[in-house]
Amino acid sequence: MQSDFLLIAAPTKAGEAFMKYTKLVGLPFVALTNNKMERIKLEGQGVKHIIQVDTMHSEDFIVPDYPIGNVVLFEESLPLCCRYIQICRSWTSRPIYVITQRVNPRLIYKGLGADYVIYSTNGDVKFLISSLQTNEAQQHV
Repeated sequence: MQSDFLLIAAPTKAGEAFMKYTKLVGLPFVALTNNKMERIKLEGQGVKHIIQVDTMHSEDFIVPDYPIGNVVLFEESLPLCCRYIQICRSWTSRPIYVITQRVNPRLIYKGLGADYVIYSTNGDVKFLISSLQTNEAQQHV
């Protein structure tokens, strides 16, 4: 049985560090981006699976080839994070985590479908990995 992939949008330094740590512990993941430059950067970092979406044209959203499980979105901007939540919610029924350095958008993100909004001044959320691994293992029992 194919295991679900963790989907990570990591346009911030904290997101990049989280992605590297995810790779280090061997949790299968797919990176999410909305532009070619970031895609090239991710490829240069050795990311094997990348989904590039056009956030301006919602009618073009196609369900990815990868089975998507949990989603972790690192907020770079409010509008982009909102679009990512809308896109990802249609791809999975599993939890969506938003990592933000701002307190205010919590209710907006929750209203769009995020399950958890984590406020972190430095964005270090490596502690999530163990619970994401546990959630993944429980889904396949």
